[in-house]
Amino acid sequence: MLETGTKAPDFTLPDKDGTPVSLSDFQGKKVVLYFYPKDNTPGCTRQACAFAANYEKFKEIDAVVIGISKDSAASHLKFAQKYDLPFIILSDIELQAIQAYDVWKEKKLYGKVSMGVVRTTYVIDENGVIEMVMPKVKPDTNAEDILKYLNGCFLQKEGL
Repeated sequence: MLETGTKAPDFTLPDKDGTPVSLSDFQGKKVVLYFYPKDNTPGCTRQACAFAANYEKFKEIDAVVIGISKDSAASHLKFAQKYDLPFIILSDIELQAIQAYDVWKEKKLYGKVSMGVVRTTYVIDENGVIEMVMPKVKPDTNAEDILKYLNGCFLQKEGL
């Protein structure tokens, strides 16, 4: 995992429509960058739907939500359409961002060892610095946990 206080690695990856999106496009905004293993799997679907359900709340505090997996843009398009996902989903087939953010790890399932994405969420501040790291997040509570954290920061910033 990358540490808080370090510069977030920039990347440029295609979104579900094949349009290139760079992290640096969002300079001046908080970015919630979440890495997930695979489209249309139970945990990843619950996690994406939770971010979708809370999307307006993220927008209210001017936070951008970006999901990244190694699925293709075509897979992301179907996933986004099927579950009406309003946020950005990026395709990282070549593991550019996945490896830069150190979420490509050895995983064990039923005694079988393989490499895969470890579900991780980063909050990146307006200057492109990693503000918070949440490793091995729970799909059902990740969006709300991040929102609680961001609302605390928002209230402090507003002096409330």
